[in-house]
Amino acid sequence: MAEECKISAAMVSEERSYARSYVLKVDGYSRAKALLKNGEDVASTPFSVGGHDWAVRYYPNGNDDDSTDFISLYLEPKSADAEDVKAKFTFSVLDEDGEPVPSYSCTHPIHTFSSKGDNWGYPNFVKKADLEASVHIRDDCLTIRCDVTVIHGEETTVPLTDLHQHLGDLLNNKDAADLTFQVGGQSFSAHRCVLAARSSVFKAELLGTMEESYAASPIEIRDMEADVFKSLLHFIYTDTVPPVLDVVMAGHLLVAADRYNIGRLKMICEKKLCSHIDSGMVATSLALAEQHGFHALKKACLKYLASPSNLEAMMVSDGYEHLKSSCPSVFKDLVAGILPAELKAAKDIIMTTWK
Repeated sequence: MAEECKISAAMVSEERSYARSYVLKVDGYSRAKALLKNGEDVASTPFSVGGHDWAVRYYPNGNDDDSTDFISLYLEPKSADAEDVKAKFTFSVLDEDGEPVPSYSCTHPIHTFSSKGDNWGYPNFVKKADLEASVHIRDDCLTIRCDVTVIHGEETTVPLTDLHQHLGDLLNNKDAADLTFQVGGQSFSAHRCVLAARSSVFKAELLGTMEESYAASPIEIRDMEADVFKSLLHFIYTDTVPPVLDVVMAGHLLVAADRYNIGRLKMICEKKLCSHIDSGMVATSLALAEQHGFHALKKACLKYLASPSNLEAMMVSDGYEHLKSSCPSVFKDLVAGILPAELKAAKDIIMTTWK
């Protein structure tokens, strides 16, 4: 299992301390989960920070009976002279851009490691089910960054930003809310300034020339389900999607994000749909892409349908008739996008079923 974890490093120098960031890349996430039982771990290659060697211990099924549903992570000093060493550290799951995911990050301010092997960390770092349902495991690979700072003397601790937590609490507690939305028979409280700051569409509607039209309360939102609007508000306030984002919700959120011009959410949802294309969903996704101009999703669907067998399976799916009636022009794109070697067979299928 040692070859499954690869560490690369980048160093940041500080005046009174030494700091480095290490990336722990778990290639073969599912294999590690299957091979290592609860309490079993794989350790990273030792790395040096502040004159001491360190390692990260990764427990894919938790390190004890109380953490079987979680991934556990620990930082461990490996140097023989690691006595009363002070260090602060952060573990963060990284997104596709190599940036920490706030909802999957944990920071320990300062811990004094008494000796070699005195590890410290998080038994319940992240729940496996939530992580596996997210977009942060790509090609069966999980990437975690460990930021370690060894303290020399006293130092003021500056933790990671928790702005998303405070804004999430503001949404949940409804403190100082000045708007009420009515969506699908449910009421949602929100804050005009937050919505305007996060969405140019909300800004125009709530603070611009259309402000008077939205002075009445509650504001009714049509053509959207209540759970979709709830998830949209959650992203606006916390910049995170729900821990469990299925493809159906991703499709609805993609339309909502496009409606309110929330670019980052559009990218997240479109990528989710592009990575979960099958014969049952491809017709619905292709119709969605065609109607709303989601080019990356359309390209991914056409690539999948370049196979005649996939095309035939799509044409007996529940979403095919909707695609056929709502987006007739898409069949020209289907023929144009099919690989030359498969063109005749697939074209015959299209023409036969289109009659």
